[in-house]
Amino acid sequence: MLFKNLSWLPLASASFIVTVISLVGCGKSGPDAQPGAGAPKKAKSEFTIGMSQCNLGEPWRVHMNAQIKAAADKHPNLKVIFKDAQNDTLKQRAHVEEFVSAGVDLIIISPKEAQPLTEPVAKAMDSGVPVIVLDRRVLGDKFTCFIGADNKKIGRAAGAWIAKKLGSQGKVVELKGLMTSTPGQDRNSGFREGIAGSGLEVIFEADMKWLEPDARKEMESALSRFGKIDLVYAHNDPGAHGAYLAAKAAGREKEMRFVGIDALPQEGVAYVSQGILSATFEYPTGGAEAIDTALKIRAGEKVPKEITLGSRLFTKDNLAAGGEALK
Repeated sequence: MLFKNLSWLPLASASFIVTVISLVGCGKSGPDAQPGAGAPKKAKSEFTIGMSQCNLGEPWRVHMNAQIKAAADKHPNLKVIFKDAQNDTLKQRAHVEEFVSAGVDLIIISPKEAQPLTEPVAKAMDSGVPVIVLDRRVLGDKFTCFIGADNKKIGRAAGAWIAKKLGSQGKVVELKGLMTSTPGQDRNSGFREGIAGSGLEVIFEADMKWLEPDARKEMESALSRFGKIDLVYAHNDPGAHGAYLAAKAAGREKEMRFVGIDALPQEGVAYVSQGILSATFEYPTGGAEAIDTALKIRAGEKVPKEITLGSRLFTKDNLAAGGEALK
């Protein structure tokens, strides 16, 4: 009690103090407070997403981040925190742990490698943070949703197209993406299925880790060893372009064809238009789909465990029509 005895005050003053005490008491928020008593609690309006990108050394990944940002910017209450692992798995593991500690509402991750990122993603899920895995998989199924295209299907389609284009005969160089990542593995195994039964021979293969400078170096090795190369199949367009530059420097670019995957408008599709690549296969980033899925999770809706994105083949013959959808 604030005052034990109010008898010494004038009646009007005592009444005023009692009124004040009563008003203060109405605003208490202890265990005895009734629901709705006092100032109403504001619902959390901002929804924070932590986005861990495995690296920004590939134009395709820069494009993915840009699409995530563009989709998120349409929703004022969404906040996306971007982190770049710079091709460092340990750094990306730390990203996930930092996001959980910071109390983000959801994590989007495009993993550098499957196995090392499986544990931190699972721990995030155990802590109650939903995780959308984008483009590259983790092992097992301890995630909220995986979004990506069918890399094996794309690799198989590339193999079948190459076999047809070369008349099932020829010598091929395969420049692989990072083979500890699921897209690299699937684009390789799908390609081998696509050329199975043909007379195509893979005379040289190397892991160029998705990077154009590495692809160029590996192609220089292939050119020094083999006098005849009919086609280069690279797991992404920067790899195919790096191979082209190596062949051009050796004066041999007109002897062979180049095929890549990604089909960014300013990259793979432009290379096809310029006659540098014979074909490129679309690999959508899934950035917009990731934000759409995050919004559904925020709203409490059930989302699919996997969302498979479509792909298209681009050649000079079908560029004007917007490519051809893979069946």
